[in-house]
Amino acid sequence: MKIWLIGAGIMAQDYAKVLLSLGTSFKVIGRRESSAKNFTENLGKAVQIGGVKNALTTLKAPDVAIIAVGVADLAETAITLINAGTKRILVEKPGGIDLKEIDYLNRIAIDHKVSVYLGYNRRFYASSIKARELILEDGGLTSARFEFTEWSHIIGALDTDSNIKNRWVLANSSHVMDLAFHFSGLPIKYKSVYSGSLNWHLSAARFCGSGITKNNIIFSYFADWESAGRWSLELFTRARRIILSPMEKIQIMKVGSIKIETINLNDSLDIEFKPGLYKQTKAFLSDENSNLCTLENHVEAARVYNKIAGYK
Repeated sequence: MKIWLIGAGIMAQDYAKVLLSLGTSFKVIGRRESSAKNFTENLGKAVQIGGVKNALTTLKAPDVAIIAVGVADLAETAITLINAGTKRILVEKPGGIDLKEIDYLNRIAIDHKVSVYLGYNRRFYASSIKARELILEDGGLTSARFEFTEWSHIIGALDTDSNIKNRWVLANSSHVMDLAFHFSGLPIKYKSVYSGSLNWHLSAARFCGSGITKNNIIFSYFADWESAGRWSLELFTRARRIILSPMEKIQIMKVGSIKIETINLNDSLDIEFKPGLYKQTKAFLSDENSNLCTLENHVEAARVYNKIAGYK
């Protein structure tokens, strides 16, 4: 199985650390000499520069690819590989700059019978794995709520494409939503309200809503990007409340008690590597797809994110 890692930036380096640890043979395709040099200096792995299209003029497309380029280039890179014959792809979230681009990528993947998955690594945190175990032990989820407050004073100053920042709910906050709906199922009936505006995120600055999912789980959410807050997810069963805040940790409150208990995790892989990335990459390479985010599911989810964010 021939594997390509596309990209040579920080995220690509995180993937490379995992691939090297797994003993996987792979080729790195980068675009710029500066990032390629940094990649090689940090990891001792050569990078072929010039980008994917240039590489495909002399090399056969890989069987499998991991795409870790900038958001603006994710969809185009994936489509290039699909058209060249790659049959299995893990592409970093959110897979495209907006819903239109993601939906187009999905249609291309379906036409070519290619399996495409999104890199929502929080599904593979040790805390998320433990939460799944507890939910199963308790007989299932009953309700959920989450917060996706972003720190506007930091994000507004980032040297990031304005088109990406103006879709920040999709580009970044979707990490929280993806995990919430991974546990509860996608919404089928819900109401979203939003207000305010930021000079870098025009649609809204505050978000609130609730509804019910296809698994009959009620949920609610909140975010205020002009105030204080953090990402969090709370999952409710008939036996306890499961708290992921920060999302790398897990706490519980049992029915009949107000005591919050911290659960110790076997999170050595989340400490050694970027959290969740080791188990996500291993699952992708092993065709263990049950907890991976499929592109088709992501298109459905992105429609929900758009409504939550107030995107037109």
